[in-house]
Amino acid sequence: MQTLNQKKVALVFGSFAAIAHLVWSAIVGFGWTESFLDFIFGMHFIENPHLILDFDLATAVGLIVLAFAVAYVAGYIFATIWNHFHKE
Repeated sequence: MQTLNQKKVALVFGSFAAIAHLVWSAIVGFGWTESFLDFIFGMHFIENPHLILDFDLATAVGLIVLAFAVAYVAGYIFATIWNHFHKE
């Protein structure tokens, strides 16, 4: 089995999470959140119980940075564990 580059895997995980949260921030910024959540919850037979706050740029940036950091660490740990169990 191939050894994973821990930093590259971490960057992939972090980038994916950051992009997903960037999209979410854009949905909030454009005011599409209520419709989006009504659709998602409705597809799961759930009524939307959440109140959506107004968009705040500082909060959005903090969300994206935090999502990247947490996913980066998770990706690094994932690759480390993978490499441990797939030693050649």
